Amino acid sequence: MLNKQEIESKIAESLLDIGAVALRPHQPFTWTSGIKSPIYCDNRLTMSYPEVRDLIAESFATLIREQYPDTDVIAGTATAGIPHAAFVSQKLGLPMAYVRDKAKGHGKENQIEGLIAEGQKVIVIEDLISTGGSSIKAAQAVKEAGAEPLAVLAIFSYQLDKAVQGFDEAGIHVESLSNYSALIRVAAAKGTIQEQDLQLLQSWRENPAAFGQ
Repeated sequence: MLNKQEIESKIAESLLDIGAVALRPHQPFTWTSGIKSPIYCDNRLTMSYPEVRDLIAESFATLIREQYPDTDVIAGTATAGIPHAAFVSQKLGLPMAYVRDKAKGHGKENQIEGLIAEGQKVIVIEDLISTGGSSIKAAQAVKEAGAEPLAVLAIFSYQLDKAVQGFDEAGIHVESLSNYSALIRVAAAKGTIQEQDLQLLQSWRENPAAFGQ
């Protein structure tokens, strides 16, 4: 069985290999917020690679079995967390639901689709954590339904301080299978980036607003 660091590295390598993650330290991407970023992550690509999506699902399932054995429901975030929640719930034999970013404006006006009953213990599955806002909103929707969000579990985290602070303030536990630190370490070992770029890439995580200025 792989340990935590081995899983972080294996998933980081898989994301790099399939092109789900791209690193451009000298030609940064621009986020909607205007922040310059040396990384672009699109974990939706993992759906198209059965071996990678199964590695992710089994890693989530193992984590839940070991640390959250009382879980009653697996809830995916709309939309990117939905398929991974489905894969994980199938492995664990648990019910699945998903959480919209806001309630529908018609019909029953649901924010949660599927059944999450009052008092149930819920794991929220997310594909990516950047600033953490949407993930925290999903967990809070679970709380408002009278259930208990045990944790938000993500495939990948940028490890930004804003996200760490947000989850702490909301009182919500968060974990990711892999993260930015593991990714740049693996990318350097594979030769995807140059060793001299590591410090530049690390500086982005510490102060995203100042990157590229």
